[in-house]
Amino acid sequence: NLAELVARGLALGLPVAVCDVLPWNNGTPEQAAQIRALNERIHALGVPVLPFHDTLEDPDRPGRMKAEWTNEDGDHPSIAGYRRLGELAFRLP
Repeated sequence: NLAELVARGLALGLPVAVCDVLPWNNGTPEQAAQIRALNERIHALGVPVLPFHDTLEDPDRPGRMKAEWTNEDGDHPSIAGYRRLGELAFRLP
């Protein structure tokens, strides 16, 4: 599990950072709530978190990526989405 991987990396003296889970355009409202709960657990690990979810979440459609930030499949970022992640989310505190 992720907590064990983080603990193992820290025990080895490695710098550890993780990313949170992206919004999912094909998910249900219940699944969006599950993603938010999982992201809360990820943020509680005590290591830097790259904010993938909030970076790609559509402010007008919570739990979803903006159309221009996702591929047609609704599961993965588009080129514009990956560019946005690179420009905004890959900054460690």
